[in-house]
Amino acid sequence: MRTLLLALTLLLAGCAPHYLKAGDAGRVAPGPPARSVTQHVVLVSVDGLRPDAIDTYGAPTLQRLAREGSFTLRASTILPSKTLPSHTSMLTGVPPEQHGVMWNTVTSRRTDHIAQGTVFGAARARGYVTAAFFSKPKFQPLQLEGSLDYSQAPGGWWGGWKSIKTVADVEHYLSTGKPNLLFVHLPDPDFAGHSSGWMSDAYGRAVHDVDVSLTRLIAASESAFGSGNYTLIVTADHGGHGNDHGSEDPRDVRIPWIVWGRGVKASHLPDDTIRTMDTASTVLWLLGVDEPTDWAGSPVTAAFVSAVAP
Repeated sequence: MRTLLLALTLLLAGCAPHYLKAGDAGRVAPGPPARSVTQHVVLVSVDGLRPDAIDTYGAPTLQRLAREGSFTLRASTILPSKTLPSHTSMLTGVPPEQHGVMWNTVTSRRTDHIAQGTVFGAARARGYVTAAFFSKPKFQPLQLEGSLDYSQAPGGWWGGWKSIKTVADVEHYLSTGKPNLLFVHLPDPDFAGHSSGWMSDAYGRAVHDVDVSLTRLIAASESAFGSGNYTLIVTADHGGHGNDHGSEDPRDVRIPWIVWGRGVKASHLPDDTIRTMDTASTVLWLLGVDEPTDWAGSPVTAAFVSAVAP
């Protein structure tokens, strides 16, 4: 019954997508900074991906990215280790006590608002083109006005669509668009974890599906930006155990953090040193943008050879 209900939810949620396209009127675009490692960053969040699932289920693309890039399987998310609070920290560079998002659902009875500026807004203010592809409607509060040149999320209040649709939409967008910052949310492991359990057979199939979607995303990025002309970061918002997440349990809090592509050196990053807030800081550092002074994250410079001219 839970599986049937989830399938119905996914179908209904996909019927009314929420799109945001930023206009150019009044936009001041001084041009990208010269002191950047890259002019194109692709940030991928795999919702609910436990680090141990990568090798347990033999996800070949994720394994290749870790092998060829810099990675740790012992990065950490915030508490509560829930989707919206975690992604808000990932994309704003600050902890929940600062951004104030302790809730994990968007409701019709409350005006859900995120006041903290995002990595998208900071990059766009410096002349970069930004785009985001969310797979759950709860991300709508992160589609801040004026921060994204293109963005989409499912309509409604709960549910979402799977990575196969999200990546197909990204492929279509990248056939003509070349954003400097592209965020892609892939939800399949989280859906499977809640319906069938983390590390279940269904969860393993979801990890495989995401790995295939990631392969397609890389191919689309290579076509849009050129081989070696972009930097890819793959991480997660949380893990999980049983049929849920949100606790201090290491299975909930521990997340993978993998970076691959332009400027990256092959290395195993020190364990237990990277926090999800560091992701936003690393994105801005790669693009040569100074992070806001109130951010708590730090760029993971140990993963990179040096700042190189694009």
